[in-house]
Amino acid sequence: MTEERNTEQEFNSKTEEGTVEEVFAENEASEQTEEIPSQEEEQQNPMEQKIAELEGKLEEADNRYLRLQADFDNFRRRSRIELEASAKYRAQSIITDLLPAIDNFERALKMDVDNEQAKSLKQGVEMVYRSLLDALKNEGVEVIEAVGKEFDPHLHQAVMQAEDENYGPNIVVEEFQKGYMLKDRIIRPAMVKVNQ
Repeated sequence: MTEERNTEQEFNSKTEEGTVEEVFAENEASEQTEEIPSQEEEQQNPMEQKIAELEGKLEEADNRYLRLQADFDNFRRRSRIELEASAKYRAQSIITDLLPAIDNFERALKMDVDNEQAKSLKQGVEMVYRSLLDALKNEGVEVIEAVGKEFDPHLHQAVMQAEDENYGPNIVVEEFQKGYMLKDRIIRPAMVKVNQ
């Protein structure tokens, strides 16, 4: 029995040694086969790296070019819009400066006169007032309609409230100061009294 065990152990150790040697032999063979392609890869790898690097630079340059082109297009569009707005609203500052004078003309025209000299003076003032309004109208200035219209906070500035049965709720009852628009821009909102 002991002999059988000894032979069995010898056989197992020999097979283990043989198996271990076979594994080492396989590993060495695979290492040798791996070394051959790795030398070829080393020769191709720098070229592939260079190609990948150049492709990356090309893609980066394309992206930079597209961004610059988009920025330039945006700049041209903004410049065109600013130029159009500048031309469209070029008279805004002078119109704003003229509005107090127009208000004074309107107050002067509301005065009652009784003699001929005052009537002719009032007539001259009215002619100047109309010519100023015509010049403003030619520039695109419009008077904001207020009395009888529904209150709009973009067009009207409410300074008082009233309770008038002749008007519906939220309707402008009286106008204290005229409002003006230049094309689609509010120069001055109308100062009004609104019905509750």
